[in-house]
Amino acid sequence: LLVPSASRPKKGLDIRESQQLGIYIDGVKKRAVNSYPSIEAVMEEGTENRTVGSTLMNATSSRAHTVITIEFKQVSTLAGGASGEKVSMINLVDLAGSEKAGQTGASGDRLKEGCAINKSLSALGNVIEKLADKATGKNKNIVIPYRDSKLTRLLQNALGGSSKTIMICAISPASSNYEETLSTLRYADRAKRIKNSATINEN
Repeated sequence: LLVPSASRPKKGLDIRESQQLGIYIDGVKKRAVNSYPSIEAVMEEGTENRTVGSTLMNATSSRAHTVITIEFKQVSTLAGGASGEKVSMINLVDLAGSEKAGQTGASGDRLKEGCAINKSLSALGNVIEKLADKATGKNKNIVIPYRDSKLTRLLQNALGGSSKTIMICAISPASSNYEETLSTLRYADRAKRIKNSATINEN
């Protein structure tokens, strides 16, 4: 989000993995912050670069998922003068809602964006289902398909690694949104069954 849309490659930024950095986005920008107001200022800047568009259901519909990662480092001095470092990552994820072309009236680029959103949500739902099955003992040797989408690859550690995950769902009481609301609640129910164990990362 800190890269202006005009400067982004058409195919998007690539996700890579290294021993030093773990899973990361190639070409993404990092900003040093030291207080909540400075974090808020950077988030506001990123919000202005979000891709939004108008549909019949929402005048400011998100046309992509939003992921903001905050990295915390705690450096301490150990016995003998050596230094220790604890690292924690917080991923704030705003998922674009699933769409039905008939209800949104989307066409052209908006229709393509909606298809891409639905595809990535389907991949995320598949990963969550497999993680839930693994946690409940249905299949402990199951392979988790993190590589099926950029979203699940980026959130691999947050979903099934040393982490704690909280999901907040936005649902509608309208009868016309019954299927979407039910699907969202099922999504959350599966996510509740994932069991992760957060451990301290210290060097």
